[in-house]
Parts: sequence; C-alpha cells; structure tokens
Amino acid sequence: MKRAWMWCLISLLSVGSAAWSQAQTTGATEKAVAALEQQWLQSQKTNNPDLAVALLADKIVVTMSNGKVINKAEFLADAKATKYVSAEIEDVKVRVFGDTAIATGGFKAKGTDSTGKPFDTNERFTDTWVKMPNGNWQCVASHESPLKM
Repeated sequence: MKRAWMWCLISLLSVGSAAWSQAQTTGATEKAVAALEQQWLQSQKTNNPDLAVALLADKIVVTMSNGKVINKAEFLADAKATKYVSAEIEDVKVRVFGDTAIATGGFKAKGTDSTGKPFDTNERFTDTWVKMPNGNWQCVASHESPLKM
C-alpha cells in the first residue's frame, strides 16, 4: 500500500512539474511575441520598415483594414511609402498554442498613406506568429479591422 501511495505521489509531482514548466514556457513565449509586436511598432514609429523585414514570413498574408489582401513585398512597399507622425499599440494580448501564437491589440496612428493622403486610424489587429524551424518567431498572417466610433 505504501508503495502505491508513493507512486501516486511521484506521478502527481511529475504532472505538476510538467504543467509548471509549460506555464513558464508559455509566459516566456507571450513576452517574446509581445516584444516582436513592439519591434514592429518601432519600425512604424521611425518610418523604417526594414526593422520589420525579419519579423515577417516570406509567405505572410496581410489583410488590410480596407479588405485588400497583400503579400510581403506589397506590404513592405506600402510601409516604405507610408509616413507616420504617431503610432501606438495598446491592450496587446498574446495567446500561445504550441508553436503558434496569436497577438491581438489596438493600433492608433496618424500620418500620410502610400498615396500621400493623410490618415488618422483606430484599428484592432490580429497577428498570427509561428515558431520557425530555426527557432525564430515570424508573423505568417496579419489582419486589421477599423474601429467604428
């Protein structure tokens, strides 16, 4: 009986330890992806899209707030032509699912778009990040939705 009780205790400790380890890993991933979102924001704040190039997967799919779907080259071309006066993200939340993380948040910005027209935008975003075989996280899909006030 003592042996069975001891085995049960060891099993419970192992499961608890694995759950704690997974929580630690998830917390670290959430922080890492949130930091990548900040790096992407920094590329916008400084009007330097080159800071975001490594963050974006080659096959990224971007759905713009106007509904247009673009690829990485189109996104970077648009980003280079867009000039931000201000850009902020808020309420960023990251949820981790194994080697995938979903980041959601709010985005407010002012500036001139790629056609030279002024903009003042307030949007919600959803970014899907995947841990690549080399261990780096990259955004594979991004979606922007305008907030109606």
